[in-house]
Amino acid sequence: MPFALIGFVLGTSSLERIPLVKIMSSMIQTPWHKTKVFLFHDYYILILVLLCMVFARSAAMAFNRYLDRSFDAKNPRTAIREIPSGLIEANNALLFTIISSLLFVVCCFFINRLCFYLSPVALLVVLGYSYTKRFTPFCHLILGLGLSLAPIGAYLAVTGHFSLLPVIFSFTVLFWVSGFDIIYALQDEEFDKENKLYSIPAVLGKAHALAISRILHLLSAGAVVFAGWLGEFGWLYWIGAAVFIGMLVYQQSIVKPGNLRRVNIAFMTVNGIASIVFAIFVIADLLLYY
Repeated sequence: MPFALIGFVLGTSSLERIPLVKIMSSMIQTPWHKTKVFLFHDYYILILVLLCMVFARSAAMAFNRYLDRSFDAKNPRTAIREIPSGLIEANNALLFTIISSLLFVVCCFFINRLCFYLSPVALLVVLGYSYTKRFTPFCHLILGLGLSLAPIGAYLAVTGHFSLLPVIFSFTVLFWVSGFDIIYALQDEEFDKENKLYSIPAVLGKAHALAISRILHLLSAGAVVFAGWLGEFGWLYWIGAAVFIGMLVYQQSIVKPGNLRRVNIAFMTVNGIASIVFAIFVIADLLLYY
């Protein structure tokens, strides 16, 4: 969601990046209904973008729980999840997936034609991820690809066309998510091996998996720096970039092959802080130089 908001604000920002002082002056001299800053149309698109994020995420999570219900029941770590614990029936989870997917497509229809045409592709990626652990250790990259659609998707919702800068932000998400998903998968190395499931930890072992995770996070940091240079961002962006990269370094520092006690801190808390703080500073920078 934070990166989707970055893509949205990036799409609504002027290519000239007019300073906020000039915008305020222009607003004083221009009738309120003609000002370019967050028109009602922008709010309308923003609501649809947020709904798309919610429906796509809900469909992906529900389908993953539905498809993996037999594995979740065997794994002590996941046996408490809703379906294996009996809290939710499997068929209801599948129905929820279908409804969420349809609502996602409907929202895309009301955004613009390009988003509507691409909506089945987005669903194919985010839902298809759940199958990938059955045949490839690159499942982590597919998950990263699914979430990386957020910034470019939100940008397309506003502008209706592709651009390089939001694509770079998508690469940031791709490498970031893939890296931390490998860290999360360290907990299930033995279980994956026993049940013939594929993951980088199961195939390469914890030490090599962490090394790959670090490479991916290094690429994510590089994408953040490149996006800052390409977009000619101001000092607020670079503060957010420093926090984001610092959180990547910290995340890698607290997880060791022989000590996984802090995996949940690295996976949940650190990543939450990294994405939210980064988005706040990037959006603030975009609004300051609108």
